[in-house]
Amino acid sequence: MNVTDPVVRKNEALRRYEIVVEGELAGFSEYNVLANGMLFTHTEVLPAFEGRGLSSALIRGALQDIRSLHTHVIPVCQFVAAYLRKHPEDHDLVAPESRRAFGI
Repeated sequence: MNVTDPVVRKNEALRRYEIVVEGELAGFSEYNVLANGMLFTHTEVLPAFEGRGLSSALIRGALQDIRSLHTHVIPVCQFVAAYLRKHPEDHDLVAPESRRAFGI
């Protein structure tokens, strides 16, 4: 890992995954924990960090964590849903009965 490589971390107190670049918060994806999975509501990259692919890196890291938790993703956030549509290897993280609702 490079010193400048982004780091994805889970901030349970704020119920969000964060991406940090060189020690500075660059973006986040907010979630709520439900009985049947983690509902993602909003993803944002701060203006100074836009255009670097950090949103995708953030969601990729969050999904890796969710996979390790053996739970599902409920992608209400449009960016998370769009990411999942482009990455069939992660479709299993969305419950089969929810895939149609999110176009997955």
